[in-house]
Amino acid sequence: MEAATSSPPLPQPPAVHASRFRQIRATDWLFAIAVIAGAGFAWSRYGHSMDGYDIAIFLFHVPLLIALGWAWRPFRPFAAVVAALALAGFWLYQGDLTRADQVFFLKYLLSSQTAISWMSALFFTATGAYWLGFIARASFAERTGNAMTWCAAVMGTAGLFVRWYESYLVGPDIGHIPISNLYEVFVFFSLITALLYLFYERRYNTRKLGIFVMPVISAAVIFLLWYSFTRNAYQIQPLVPALQSYWMKIHVPANFIGYGGFSIAAMVGVAYLLVSRGILAARLPKAEVLEDVMYRAIAIGFAFFTIATILGALWAAEAWGSYWSWDPKETWALIVWINYAVWLHMRLTRNLRGNMLAWWAVVGLFVTTFAFVGVNMFLSGLHSYGSL
Repeated sequence: MEAATSSPPLPQPPAVHASRFRQIRATDWLFAIAVIAGAGFAWSRYGHSMDGYDIAIFLFHVPLLIALGWAWRPFRPFAAVVAALALAGFWLYQGDLTRADQVFFLKYLLSSQTAISWMSALFFTATGAYWLGFIARASFAERTGNAMTWCAAVMGTAGLFVRWYESYLVGPDIGHIPISNLYEVFVFFSLITALLYLFYERRYNTRKLGIFVMPVISAAVIFLLWYSFTRNAYQIQPLVPALQSYWMKIHVPANFIGYGGFSIAAMVGVAYLLVSRGILAARLPKAEVLEDVMYRAIAIGFAFFTIATILGALWAAEAWGSYWSWDPKETWALIVWINYAVWLHMRLTRNLRGNMLAWWAVVGLFVTTFAFVGVNMFLSGLHSYGSL
């Protein structure tokens, strides 16, 4: 265990300032107007199919997207391109799902399965570009990796929106938000982790961490492709009764933002352990910067995972009549929560720093992975509808 009494103060991220929200520009207001206009268009087209909970979630996301765009300006073109591609996909279908194999742009670009395939290929390419840039000391390759990651996130996000629309074309009673099975949540996990990484990449003005974070995303994509091809998981299926709830629309996304944060922290922990031993120390960010990234990633992951756990308990009470049943999934979620709660406690109140926290973050990824996938593979319980 390493004390922090002699450690230098943690650096402030260079790309973000506390006054960001006070420096609102004309472009910020234009973005806000565009989001509100887009929300109005979505309401005019789909508002009639929303219930009270859908409306509440919808209205909550409008100021959330505006705030995100104001705080993180690269999010604006991302959101605009995703919206354009998704709307193009909706329009090309013209209410007929069979057009997926008949219309050129749907077949080769914008149907959900094709868009997610593009996402997968782009993530693999981005991983290779980051590694090439690091090994060859080529900034152009690193910039290419960054661009490929953004493109992958665009295609995957647009693909999920189109899949949501496709589910309603399958049948009005079958339509649902595309986070209901392992295929869909692995797409979502890949996107969330990539976007979180891109945020930290810009925040700390370094692309060197791509060689650590992108392999995790590529591993998730490999599992996604295996699961898709061996189980035909890309097919849209009706929701099982337990998932036919508005809770799914907020519990699952919050859960996977947590998983994404924990994954990034673990891989940054690997970088910290290397730097602390003098390995690649001249090529990677300083140990203090890595420690700060690791802490912030766990903090945001823990916040969302806490929200997801509370929402999961409320959902369980509605679906099964009890807030907590010690189901294997619930038990391992509690283990994950305690693990990171203690991590944060030790850092914030015990002033713990250094290798021990880094090792803890790395081991925490294995605990989280078992809670995410292992429970579905080896244990059974109330969550068995998500089994492999």
